[in-house]
Amino acid sequence: MLATFGIIGYIALGRIQSFMHIPDGFLDAKTAIATGLFSITGLGAALRRAGRHVQPRKIPLIGLAAAFIFVAQMLNFPVASGTSGHLLGATLAAVLLGPSAAIIVMSSVLIVQALIFADGGILALGANIFNMAIVAPLCGYGIYKILRTFFRGEQGRLVAVGFASWCATVIASVFCAGELAWSGTALWGTAFPAMAGVHMLTGLGEATITMLVIAAISKTRPELLEDNDQAVPANGRSTAFVYVALIVIGLLLLVAPHASPLPDGLEQVASSLGFEHKATEAPILPSPIKDYQLPGMQSAGTATIVAGVIGAIAVFALSFLFARVLARRQKSTVHPASPPNRH
Repeated sequence: MLATFGIIGYIALGRIQSFMHIPDGFLDAKTAIATGLFSITGLGAALRRAGRHVQPRKIPLIGLAAAFIFVAQMLNFPVASGTSGHLLGATLAAVLLGPSAAIIVMSSVLIVQALIFADGGILALGANIFNMAIVAPLCGYGIYKILRTFFRGEQGRLVAVGFASWCATVIASVFCAGELAWSGTALWGTAFPAMAGVHMLTGLGEATITMLVIAAISKTRPELLEDNDQAVPANGRSTAFVYVALIVIGLLLLVAPHASPLPDGLEQVASSLGFEHKATEAPILPSPIKDYQLPGMQSAGTATIVAGVIGAIAVFALSFLFARVLARRQKSTVHPASPPNRH
């Protein structure tokens, strides 16, 4: 419980804004198409692999994890030099659910953010999914598993997950810099150090939050961790865990209106390198809740909270649909169709 309040206290200083969500206008056609194809391929592969490897007990958690990460991403914390950042959550999802399920969770979050809240461009959605939903969880999980061979026990898990989440944040930002350079938006020699530098600082917050969450889960529900083979206890702990998770999500929504006004890493880099004007002002598709402000409400704080609730439900629903696909795949694998009787 102390870890839970630590998470809320740490990220309550943030604001609602993108992490390294690329807006439309920053990427050219070839980069958008290439990353889009990579993302479609990666998400399809994740769905196929998760259907075979994700443990049945983890499938219901996919929607809950997606909702938590969506709400946590609404909160930016101040970093340094007038910059802010927020939880990415890719390594957290991978350690909890496995890398394939993490790709599904992060993709669900990014799709809802782009389509409903104009957080990240529609044409840049492929790049954002590639960077934050494919590269980040795969790299974070890979580094975590390597470190776990050297760092054993609960303290070792926290060291491994903290460093892995920091690395995943920086690596994703480097890929973002590469896409900006390939598009001719910024030179690699300036985009790389600028993006990597600011996200090295943001990654410290990512590592801290991820370690707090994993520490809390490790103490209360260790069987939920991806590398833990304990059986799920046959008592009310599963229901209690869901209730606690929903309470944490609700508390995060309540502090969402008090987020920091500082620009995020990509915005800061775009401003300093002089390409922020390339962002498309009008979205490709109309956004029903642009900038996490529900229209028609007098109170900006209430509009933000309601928008967050809508977004969390939408993310949960989308990821739940993906989870249903996984469940059907597992059933078809466990109970293959019997051959027709020819007698």
